[in-house]
Amino acid sequence: MLFNDLKPSECTDELVIRAITRFKNRKHPIEIPRNKAVGIHGFSHEYINYMLGGTFRSSYTPLNDNIINGRIRGVAGVVGCTNPRVKQDWVHVELVKELIKNDVLVVQTGCSQISLANAGLLTPEASHLAGPGLAEVCETVGMPPVLGLGSCVDNSRILIACAEMVKTGGLGESIADLPVAGAAPEYMSEKAISIGHYFVASGVYTIFGVTFPTVKNTKFHKLLFEDFEEKYGLGRWDFALDPYDMAKKMIAHIDKKRKALGIDKTRERVMMDFADRQAIEG
Repeated sequence: MLFNDLKPSECTDELVIRAITRFKNRKHPIEIPRNKAVGIHGFSHEYINYMLGGTFRSSYTPLNDNIINGRIRGVAGVVGCTNPRVKQDWVHVELVKELIKNDVLVVQTGCSQISLANAGLLTPEASHLAGPGLAEVCETVGMPPVLGLGSCVDNSRILIACAEMVKTGGLGESIADLPVAGAAPEYMSEKAISIGHYFVASGVYTIFGVTFPTVKNTKFHKLLFEDFEEKYGLGRWDFALDPYDMAKKMIAHIDKKRKALGIDKTRERVMMDFADRQAIEG
């Protein structure tokens, strides 16, 4: 009677009634945490465009320019679930802290957004945890070093942003050229694998944690972890358990892409006068 697919409303009502009735049987006291955290969310592709350039000059040019000049090392998408097999929040939070400390701007979707918000990483004040270059950009724009783009089904917003970076210019001819990386540190469903593979096929280096459903030393494993990038010029899969190892691999990939683009050298800062700005408009 409890599970009757012909009477869904009655089933859900009964579940709530049983839960309330049995609440008094709990032997241990219920502790509800009193701590509160604030996060700024909703950084869609359109809003990032507006945030960087304003109403009249909305553009990804400030982002690309700051990647080229080295203030921002690259961009990382850290997305997905929180997995009960690992310590609550720890992997996501430590990975993101390590990335922003190394001047990598993080964009985020999915359940782990709650983890990052609880850690105070989704506010502009979190820029004090970022490296000097990323912190300078964040403080100038007034944005957090971690941009929450939405729920797990909003991963396409990250690819749209990547495509816009390529379109804006100066960072290669395709998404595979960009100094970007993606991670699902605590994925827990087949859906995450399919989304991750979409990113790999689009040119994004993508690393997963907890476990990975392939057998090492097989042709299929080699295809995913090596051949996609080396033979076909796409992204590739990678795997790591430790968040610090994961960050190290992502940063190494970003640095490899920066070197291939010839933007791995420190550049002198040039102050622009009004004539220089008019020339850009022309």
